[in-house]
Amino acid sequence: MVAKAAGRPATPTLYNRLPVLRAERGLSRQDLAAAVDVNYQTIGYLERGEYAPSLDLALRLSEYFGLPIEAIFSRTPFTPLSTTVYGGS
Repeated sequence: MVAKAAGRPATPTLYNRLPVLRAERGLSRQDLAAAVDVNYQTIGYLERGEYAPSLDLALRLSEYFGLPIEAIFSRTPFTPLSTTVYGGS
């Protein structure tokens, strides 16, 4: 999906693994927001793909989870974990 505002170039959808990473660590949106110093609603917008993070926020999330940015955000959909680990479809 590509969003386009009048007079602006289209912005590609940015996919993310934030809900999975939060679940693995037992974090609420509020917990993660506090850890990276943003409003909890920002985490919700990120997870739903309604907001693209600044470079600074992407780096803070990367540091918090101890993962490269590419493991958290992608311009293409991530392969489901069940497919990656178990070979399911």
